[in-house]
Amino acid sequence: MVRREYALEAISKAKTFVVLNNRIEKRAKKLNTMGIKPLDALHLASAEEAQAVFFCTCDDKFLNRAKAVNDLKTKAVSPVELIEEIEK
Repeated sequence: MVRREYALEAISKAKTFVVLNNRIEKRAKKLNTMGIKPLDALHLASAEEAQAVFFCTCDDKFLNRAKAVNDLKTKAVSPVELIEEIEK
């Protein structure tokens, strides 16, 4: 129950909500062919659709694969990299 409450609280602070559409699905499928797991690909494609500047993840394997995508529109970063970017 604590996890759910935390998730709902975090969602309530969101300024942008991305509704799944054909562009996101198509992009997620392309990202999946590049070695990114399906759910991670969907999250990353949604971030691109929202025109997010950064996509922060603690998953090193996912981060490395996302950084290898040449045409990624959202910069994939670790939490430390995000702090460094914000402080620039």
